[in-house]
Amino acid sequence: MDDRAALHIFVLTLQCNQGCTYCQASSRDKHAESCTMSKEVLKRSVEFMFQSPAHVLTMEFQGGEPSLHPELVRYGIEVAENLRKQQSRDIRYVLCTNCVDVNDDLLSLCKEFNVLISTSLDGPEWLHNRNRGKADSYQKVVAGIKKAREVLGNNAVSALQTTSVMALDHPIGIVDEYVRMGFHDMFLRALNPYGLAANNDDWSQYTDRFVEFYKKAFEHILELNRQGISFVEDFATIILRKILTPFDSGFVDLQSPAGIVNSVLVYNYDGNVYTSDEGRMLAEHGDYTFCLGNVFDQYEDIVYGPKVQQLAQVWSAETLAGCFDCAWRPYCGADPVRNHSTQGDVYGFRPSSLLCRKNKTIITYLVSLIIERYDEVMPIFKNWLQ
Repeated sequence: MDDRAALHIFVLTLQCNQGCTYCQASSRDKHAESCTMSKEVLKRSVEFMFQSPAHVLTMEFQGGEPSLHPELVRYGIEVAENLRKQQSRDIRYVLCTNCVDVNDDLLSLCKEFNVLISTSLDGPEWLHNRNRGKADSYQKVVAGIKKAREVLGNNAVSALQTTSVMALDHPIGIVDEYVRMGFHDMFLRALNPYGLAANNDDWSQYTDRFVEFYKKAFEHILELNRQGISFVEDFATIILRKILTPFDSGFVDLQSPAGIVNSVLVYNYDGNVYTSDEGRMLAEHGDYTFCLGNVFDQYEDIVYGPKVQQLAQVWSAETLAGCFDCAWRPYCGADPVRNHSTQGDVYGFRPSSLLCRKNKTIITYLVSLIIERYDEVMPIFKNWLQ
């Protein structure tokens, strides 16, 4: 059965109330005009989503900062709820927000419809504030997280870490901040070469430094677990689930066939539909390679059209030189969007791919832990996979 596109991302606006130094979403000032979705486009986008055959839909609100437009969040959910009842479908809602402007009304909406909050925390106060370009960002984010937890419960609020260049020298402090804030897991996430982050001077150096950052942070996380503090690293858990079980987490970035279109569709504020959030980010800089059309087009023309058919030729790792014979292929994935953005070719060239280098190094590290430190790490890993 065709079960594609379970995750649907709605970019409600590019307006944002922060000024992240590494912004990958091409966000704009919170007063910027002509970059917010109309209700007409939002309604059509939701209707478009419900044409997906996926058994369970995930409707994710992104930006910019979507909490700047709570009326659109409410309207989108109301339209979706009406269609859900008509079609007897299952749907879950996720609000990606920096938690700076999360007010009582928005949290009441989230409680009513079981909306999960996905926020972001870059580490200790000094680092978070420098990354966000605001002297009071950390204080507001922490207050927003606390308020959201009080209304929705701790399990309804998660946070995502992004490793800026400044963060690379502080792996232990960043992990400890997440523990101090009461989180029980974190995703050690590298920068992606989109938006402002694409301006890094030396991506090769950043990749190598990130791998070292990752290993140091991961060893600290293992030590916390040995001390009886249950704390999970999510990227490793995705890899370990592939290695140690017959199951897959469904993580979009590590799939073959690739997650683009197959697992996710993105609806921009102007109604344009993209293969992934990264494909949309490229379009903000004039590259529309991964724009599939508009929500006012026919669904079949979007997900089965000529552009998708072309991408289908390069989205399976099993058919790519440098991937099909790689020992780590079952645990990795294909990424034609990253190939295009960094190498100018959707097929890509694995020997010079920094993403390939990062993934292979981390997977090798995790496998070596299992082989060389089995008795120490396996009880921890098994607990993470429960």
